[in-house]
Amino acid sequence: MPTEYDIQYALENTHVLHEPDRRINTFGSTKFEFQLVSELMDTVDAVRVREGSIEAEKPLILRPEINSDFDFEGFGPEVAAFGEFLKENVHKLAVLKYGFKFRKTDIQEQIVHESMDEVCGKLRAQVRADGNPMRAIIQGVDDTWEVCLLKFTVEMIEKSHNINLFDFKRRGLLG
Repeated sequence: MPTEYDIQYALENTHVLHEPDRRINTFGSTKFEFQLVSELMDTVDAVRVREGSIEAEKPLILRPEINSDFDFEGFGPEVAAFGEFLKENVHKLAVLKYGFKFRKTDIQEQIVHESMDEVCGKLRAQVRADGNPMRAIIQGVDDTWEVCLLKFTVEMIEKSHNINLFDFKRRGLLG
């Protein structure tokens, strides 16, 4: 079980070397492919390359429900007016929920006996040649590689969020 220090170390040492050209689709699921490279700590010039996929489900709009009057005991009348304001504007308080499916059955790994720089250079050249818009290359920590992968997913959410909000607003689904 990784310690808090292990997790922090993984987060600080995760670098996306090539990010997907695409973002999380607003109205459908999105499947990203990844190659996560990490150095083996006990062997010189040995790099583990894990390949797999991670699927982002379409973002969902979550809205709070306000069905009754608020009870503002001890507050003045202006607070009751604020309660009415909230009821009228609850649609503006929507948030997006993202879900990811990580399937370990998709994972393949291999040990490459080259330096980290050589392996990363070859992977970058390969993704440029293939032109796969859904491929990510991530450099991380071997023992806590799953934490590194989760950091990538959080970054993809951050980069997709404004685009998804815009799409929902454009279709009139958000105020």
